[in-house]
Parts: sequence; C-alpha cells; structure tokens
Amino acid sequence: MYPSRFRYEAPASLAEAIALLRDGGDYAKVLAGGQSLIPLMKLRFAAPELIVDINNVPGLDYHRTDPDGTFRIGALCRHADLEHSPHLAATQPTMAAAAPLIADPIVRNRGTLVGSLCHGDPQGDWASVVLSLDGSVIAEGRAGRRAIRIADFVTGPFENALLPDEVAVEAVIPPAVGRRAGGYLKLERRVGDFATVGVAVSVETAGEVVTKAGIALTGVGGSTIAATEAAASLAGRPLSDESIAQAASLAGAAARPRTDHRGSAEYKRHMVETFVRRILSRVDGAAERAA
Repeated sequence: MYPSRFRYEAPASLAEAIALLRDGGDYAKVLAGGQSLIPLMKLRFAAPELIVDINNVPGLDYHRTDPDGTFRIGALCRHADLEHSPHLAATQPTMAAAAPLIADPIVRNRGTLVGSLCHGDPQGDWASVVLSLDGSVIAEGRAGRRAIRIADFVTGPFENALLPDEVAVEAVIPPAVGRRAGGYLKLERRVGDFATVGVAVSVETAGEVVTKAGIALTGVGGSTIAATEAAASLAGRPLSDESIAQAASLAGAAARPRTDHRGSAEYKRHMVETFVRRILSRVDGAAERAA
C-alpha cells in the first residue's frame, strides 16, 4: 500500500525544522532514520500531512562522553554507529550489549536511537535500556531546550511527551558513580524480530557493594516497564546468589505479559527472571575475576 499524500521538507537547520513543525502542528512528523515512520505510513497507520526530514541538520550525528561522564547520543546517531563504537563498548556495557540486537543490519544502518525512543513501541529495545540507565531525552522547540526523563517521555504505546513544535535532539545517560556494569538480553523468534521478552540491567558498584541499579523490561506489558522494586533490592548490598535470586523474582513479578502466539504469560515471566539472573550472574562473576 502507498502512503497518503504528504508535503516533504528537508530543513538545513534546527531552527528551520522547529518553525516547520510549529506551522504543521499535530499533522507534522519528524523523520530521522524513518525505519519506524515509513512502514507505518505505507500501512496507513500514520498519515501525516507534513514530513520534516532532519538529515540535513548539521551537528546531530554524534555519540560522546562529556568530561563529567555524561554520555550523549545525537538525534542522527545510527544504531550501527553505536554497534561498532569502541567508545560505547568501553564505557556503556548495557547499551553495548543491546546495540547488535536492534532489528536487523538494514534497519541498524539507517535507524536512530532517539527515533526509536520517540516511536514509543512497547517492544522497542532502546527504551528499556535507557530506562535502566535513568536516561533522559533533550527536546528543543520555540520555548528552548528541556530535559525529559525517559520514565516520563514515553507516555503510552506509540506516544511521547514531545510538544508539536519540539524536536528530540539527543538522548542523555547520566554519569556513573563508581563502576558501571550490566547487559541486555532479548528473546526473539528469529533475527530482527521484535522482542518476545527483553531485559535491560544496569548496576553501579563501589567496591563490592551495589550503589545503584536499574532493571527495565521489554515486550511484557503495554509499555516499557521499570522493575523498580527489583532494582532497589540490589542497592546497598554485594551481589550474591541470594540478592540475584531476589531481584529476579521481583522483576518477574513486575512483568505484565499476555499469552499470545509468541508464548504463554507464565513462560514470558519465567524468561524475565532467567534473563535478570543471567545478566547479574555475569556481572558478579566479572567482579570476582577483577578482585
């Protein structure tokens, strides 16, 4: 099926993009990688009257760490840029684990992390990863810039907190206090499929004690789920078989899966617990080897 008719604009600056969005109102959409938007348009699940293509806007295709340890991902940073980044592998273990699991190579070459967050798909991988890291999205519009925590940014399935004239210009991961470890595991029927179950875990440690943790779940509810009780159970304690088992159980309890053609609710909950246990056991084993 072909998309419905739309007007196409390719602004050369962020200010021009914001002005176009202001004029387009609720009937305008931003295009970065287009790997989510274009399929929706072809199926006519989305029918914007105006497409604002930001690929000609300079200065948005970066990922970097600031001197204070804040990690920033620009709106035009592709999945593949992150997948093949030595810097990401060395500094952001949870994100580095997720990057090769995003969709397939074709999508990773064009799609963007920030675009994925804006899309708000409950089965999208990056939202749970960024949520586990307590990240934010930076939006810029007529009123200037504002930071929106990812917990508040995704407001529902395929919905976000952007105003009609705002562009999401970057995602931000706060600096770690201590050593950061973690991972992302995803159950999929075939390579490139949506997650049947996905689990993102981030842990910060000082010595052997966990100072901060984040656990978020993909594909087991109507939106990305923050397993806050599971994460809180890890803080202030060394990782151990007991603490790992407790966190896994609490994460499973936080899941809200439904039985469907991908598996039963019981099976999906079991996989959440298994993935949490597996990621934390790897973190614990790495800490023991380092000691």
